[in-house]
Amino acid sequence: MALSLRLWRLLPLRRGAERSVCRLTRTWGSRGRWGAREVRASEVVGNTRPFKRGLLLSALSYLGFETYQVISQAAVVHAAAKVEEILEQADYLYESGETEKLYQLLIQYKESEDGELLWRLARASRDIAQLSKTSEEEKKVLVYEALEYAKRALEKKESSFAAHKWYAICISDVGDYEGIKVKIANAYVIKEHFEKAIELNPKDATSIHLMGIWCYTFAEMPWYQRRIAKVLFANPPSSTYEEALRYFHRAEEVDPNFYSKNLLLLGKTYLKLNNKKLAALWLVKAKGYPAHTEEDKQIQTEAAQLLTGL
Repeated sequence: MALSLRLWRLLPLRRGAERSVCRLTRTWGSRGRWGAREVRASEVVGNTRPFKRGLLLSALSYLGFETYQVISQAAVVHAAAKVEEILEQADYLYESGETEKLYQLLIQYKESEDGELLWRLARASRDIAQLSKTSEEEKKVLVYEALEYAKRALEKKESSFAAHKWYAICISDVGDYEGIKVKIANAYVIKEHFEKAIELNPKDATSIHLMGIWCYTFAEMPWYQRRIAKVLFANPPSSTYEEALRYFHRAEEVDPNFYSKNLLLLGKTYLKLNNKKLAALWLVKAKGYPAHTEEDKQIQTEAAQLLTGL
């Protein structure tokens, strides 16, 4: 209504302005040539109905555009609310250990442009790949799909620490299918993204834990792989058990008992450093960790076996 009033208030001003109107218009001459003549204000004022109609149509068009904008904004808000709802459901299913239900929920949105949704789909795809009942063929497909989702998540939201984290994880998984040279080359990229994830969120225990795994992996690299790495790269990636231990402890300080595997790896790292007393302490914690997922059960079994060996 306010917009209509503003437009109609302009009409008297427009009429007054018509007194000074003087323009050139094309005419079709007797010889079939375009000519030009001066049109005075009186000729324009004499027929204002088309002008009013045109102005009214312009007003209606503008109102239509404003309505379109309101509807579009409402659609965006609705879409954002829907994404938030999906994310809440996804996080609930993840915390509940409902791996397959989570995957079925998120795979419906694999074409999404939302970075937060995509990294969760990458995680869910990887978790399905890790299930014991998943065939090797299916696992390979899922691993590559997870990497694609993680890559898109990072493209859509580079400021997301989780996108960096899961991109690094998925690159690591793909390395298992692409040979030792690619795996070692990817190690630099993996480390870079884990470090970026920690920089973006220093309170994320999982990212810190994963840096510990990176260090542990290169600390225990077999001699023949070290030799290959030296041949292929002037400065191959390397680390120590002490460095890995620092990351695992740092993760526990940030979030105590957040992950059964961190407890297990603390025990295994102390074993590598020949400290059986502290190794037993952490392995007992890993064995007694409540099993929410299939991975937790596997870790309980491994911890029990290592304790028996002590």
